[in-house]
Amino acid sequence: MERQPDGQLRFWRPDGRLLPDVPSPTAVPADPVDARTSMPGWLGERLDVGYAIDVLHPLAVSNP
Repeated sequence: MERQPDGQLRFWRPDGRLLPDVPSPTAVPADPVDARTSMPGWLGERLDVGYAIDVLHPLAVSNP
């Protein structure tokens, strides 16, 4: 880590390469809500718990 004359910090990787600057966050509109914001993409089917666990935690593999 190195402090620049303007006070900004620069970070270096262990191999000596400079870490790139973090890009600015994306602009969020003043009113990001529209008519579809609260509409779910769910059609009412039951939750497949096994599938949900497989997707959310890929290391949770069931053994037959």
